[in-house]
Amino acid sequence: MIDAATVAVGDCYEMLVAEGLTRTQIVMYAGASGDFHPFHHDETHAREHGFPSIFAHGMLTMGLAGRLLSDLVGDASISAYAAEMRRQVWPGDSLTASAVVTGVHSTEDGTKVELKLETSDQDGEVVLTGTASATI
Repeated sequence: MIDAATVAVGDCYEMLVAEGLTRTQIVMYAGASGDFHPFHHDETHAREHGFPSIFAHGMLTMGLAGRLLSDLVGDASISAYAAEMRRQVWPGDSLTASAVVTGVHSTEDGTKVELKLETSDQDGEVVLTGTASATI
């Protein structure tokens, strides 16, 4: 958890949020979200459209990256979380999320922190970028 008393602009945090993402996890997310687009579960369909395989939902990637955010500030304190998917995430990928503190502000409710987020795969390719803010 980020300590409100010592947090500073430039502080960096990192977390492995997925190790060897499985096809089962991708399909489980489809069931949980109701998003059954064939790109996420139908190998033949994905290949017919030029992809080498099925790939993870963007929101699954965002949710996995959000594990770092919730571990850092707690779910209840998050006031904003936005992300942009940069690349597909494939079965077998391992993802590491990182957060850099870009702002610290005192408010009536506590200390507001602003974060720049980035998630990369095992090859160092950025798959997601984003921002978040929370009051801690």
